[in-house]
Amino acid sequence: MRVSELAKKAGVTPETVRYYTRQGLLHPQRDPNNGYQRYGHADYRTLVFIRKARQLGFSLKEITQILREAEKGHSPYPLVRDLFERRFAEICQKIETLTRLRDRMAEAMDTWQRMPDGQPDGHTICRLIEHWEQEDGNRERFL
Repeated sequence: MRVSELAKKAGVTPETVRYYTRQGLLHPQRDPNNGYQRYGHADYRTLVFIRKARQLGFSLKEITQILREAEKGHSPYPLVRDLFERRFAEICQKIETLTRLRDRMAEAMDTWQRMPDGQPDGHTICRLIEHWEQEDGNRERFL
């Protein structure tokens, strides 16, 4: 298969195929008649694997590690589980952080909608933000 054929079959762009080839993840052969890169079924399988792994949140570096383990004949399962568990914990933490931020923003928007616009007085920049303070280390409040 040529680049465009492989890309279409795997559901990615031709540039994605070229990028993964430059990264050494795909291993095309040169067509002796025209010098074009020709990809085989193994490249298709690898490309589909990469696409699915990316959808699960694995980084390209992690995917490379997994592929290298498999190429060495080692089971990549322990590595995949470990990487995935760590990534899952990171994502849960980010969601928690973003949820807290969303809640603070919603409270601020609600409060700010009820406050009149202020005029610059030379002593403040924006009282909406300047009067927002931490309370008990977690919860914000207005003065």
